[in-house]
Amino acid sequence: LPGTPGGLWGALTAVSPQDWEQRQEEDTLLIERILLLVRNVLHVPPDPTEEQQGVDGDASVHDRVLWALHISGMDDLLKFLASAQVEQQWALHVLEIISLMFRDQSPEELAALGQGTAGAEHREDTQELETLRQRELAEKRARALQRPSRHSRFGGSYVLQGLKSIGDRDVVFHKGLHNLKSYTHDLGKEPWRVPRHRQAA
Repeated sequence: LPGTPGGLWGALTAVSPQDWEQRQEEDTLLIERILLLVRNVLHVPPDPTEEQQGVDGDASVHDRVLWALHISGMDDLLKFLASAQVEQQWALHVLEIISLMFRDQSPEELAALGQGTAGAEHREDTQELETLRQRELAEKRARALQRPSRHSRFGGSYVLQGLKSIGDRDVVFHKGLHNLKSYTHDLGKEPWRVPRHRQAA
């Protein structure tokens, strides 16, 4: 594995910073072999039976290999090989390794990781607010359907035939029909109150 002292990793870290003019052909072959080894290790397809035996949320074999590469510093070395002008001969190997690193990731997940936790929390808050808004609109719509078309205080106006008002006309009644039994001419008038000093003891 990369990171073992004195192994291939030690040879690669010792060889790569050298100036390419001073590098021997053996060193170049060693770098190429190590890059091919990393590529081949990452290229191994996942085993479905082993992945199913793991606990949910447990890291897969591919993720553990990537973590070992990160701990050993191999990812920094790959970034160096990809960005250095004098190391352009390794560009295709590095590109292939990086594409294999992101093999199990979707572009949407990678873009979301770039935004950080704040972006994910903002998205969750926005989605939760949208859900609450849709629920409130649905409740308002349901209440509007249950409500009668006219408000309950509307009683209409009725003419009471046979009951005369002040003039010779019939009484016009502005309350609901359920109040008709308790109708008197004093309905709606302020009751006359006896002043306190004139009230009977």
